[in-house]
Amino acid sequence: MRAFFEGIEDLFVNGLFWPYDFFRFMENWWTANMVNWIFVLLGTVAFIYWMRQLNIFHDNGEEDKSITSHSYL
Repeated sequence: MRAFFEGIEDLFVNGLFWPYDFFRFMENWWTANMVNWIFVLLGTVAFIYWMRQLNIFHDNGEEDKSITSHSYL
């Protein structure tokens, strides 16, 4: 059983996370945090898209604002 967990460790440490080791030892902070910046940009784009979709439904009056719109209320 120990070999199984050591195999999982080896997969993640030496296999899947090797790009992070490359970024960790870079001299430039901006490039080293490139993955984080990509996630921030994706989250920002998703948030803007979601807010625009909510605004479309709000402008069309399709939102159910009644108190009994949910059974748990």
